[in-house]
Amino acid sequence: MDISEEKFLIEKITSGETDAFQSFIDEYKNLVMHIVFRMIGNKSVGEDLCQDVFLQVYDNLASFRFQSKISTWVARIAYNRCINYLKKKRLPLFEDLHPPDASIENIYSEPSLPDDVAEAKDVQLRVREEIQKLPVQFKTILTLYHLDELSYAEIGEVMQLPEGTVKSYLFRARKHLKEKLTQKYRKEELHP
Repeated sequence: MDISEEKFLIEKITSGETDAFQSFIDEYKNLVMHIVFRMIGNKSVGEDLCQDVFLQVYDNLASFRFQSKISTWVARIAYNRCINYLKKKRLPLFEDLHPPDASIENIYSEPSLPDDVAEAKDVQLRVREEIQKLPVQFKTILTLYHLDELSYAEIGEVMQLPEGTVKSYLFRARKHLKEKLTQKYRKEELHP
């Protein structure tokens, strides 16, 4: 969606067209879900937080000034809402509850044999489980970069971090994930 389409959509929403807001939700729900479920890990709490995020977006949409991408603004609201929840509930930064329903990107190109499909799903599950054990900032950065394809600058805006810190955290998150996976699983199990 380009900026003129976004402006038109926001005008429709702020004038009270409910169908327009539903289109907005459809456009950004995956972004919000990726952030919330990676940071929180609990499905029922995550669903409530996703609703809270979109309520907050709706309440503040008229004040959006297009100083950043709207996706960055929405992601920032989702991130802040999760941080506030974690602080209020005093939850640990390492969450290993249930893996979120949102799938991570495929590690392999299309496997063709049933055994390959099963192995690819097993590897995805192992990677997802290890990502869930990472600190909140690491799993959030991995999600924003790899799943939502935000740039370093956009992630910096969302998380209020300098671009260099984002790059450093992304590098450290990947390194930490790789170390955990290689410690826990033999190479043959990860690379059939």
